[in-house]
Amino acid sequence: MPAPFFKYKTQVILPEDKKKNEKMKVIIRRKEVMNHLPKEIRAGAKVKIGSVYVNRQPLKGLDGEEENKVLSKIIDVPPGHEKWPEKTKDFWASLSLKVPFEGVELDISKDGNGMPNNVMDYIYYQWCKKHRQVAMSEEEMKTDANKKFYVYDPQKDLIKKNTRVQIKKEADKEFIKLGDNKDKMKMLVRVLMNSDPDRLSDLELENTLYDYKENNAERFLKYCKDDTLEIRAEIEEMVEKGVLRKIGNQHIHEDETIGEDIKDTIVYFKNKKNSGAVNVMRAKLKELQY
Repeated sequence: MPAPFFKYKTQVILPEDKKKNEKMKVIIRRKEVMNHLPKEIRAGAKVKIGSVYVNRQPLKGLDGEEENKVLSKIIDVPPGHEKWPEKTKDFWASLSLKVPFEGVELDISKDGNGMPNNVMDYIYYQWCKKHRQVAMSEEEMKTDANKKFYVYDPQKDLIKKNTRVQIKKEADKEFIKLGDNKDKMKMLVRVLMNSDPDRLSDLELENTLYDYKENNAERFLKYCKDDTLEIRAEIEEMVEKGVLRKIGNQHIHEDETIGEDIKDTIVYFKNKKNSGAVNVMRAKLKELQY
């Protein structure tokens, strides 16, 4: 059977002065195959993402009105033409993307009218997002043996990194605000590390908390700002000293389960109806502290 005849229009890239939006780029990268061959041989291997079929139809990156709008820039007949269905099917069936060792960069930005600045790059991106061999992150690819490629988004990476930077900065501020507040430091050590801060000297307490902040900034920040920190620390100390028993996540006082988990137990402590029982527990704890 002869190959279907269709030709594509020349793609027009809009000039820079008509691009209303900032360029957005992603990189399609491939999984590195580890074998006995030298790295330079593996790097030079020709690898591509090929067309696949879904329900006996070639996988399409675009559908409906968007497909008509975008593919009309490439295919030489307009939507509605009798050959349009055949030519669009042939387009998707023959689509493939070569992915070199360093990856392939795609411009996925749009102009002020909502049209892709680079039509083929945009099509490749939308198609890759739906492709069964392409993951949306390196982490996803590593956990799925069927994924051979992944989308690397530099902008997302920058945002993710900056989020970590901002959390780290906020955690540093909270650490400085602690100053000489040894009581709060002890509460944090007890809640964050589930250890007895009374065994630490003041220097050890500060150093221990600093090291924890450096390695767990987000969790440190969360509990610094937690308005239930004092109750949490109190509950942890009660468990440590035997005033409460903990079975799984449950907290038990004598024969009564006062909470199915820490959140339940905090609610119990804050409920004024339970103030009598809570005061009894606190009196027991105070006796054990001296």
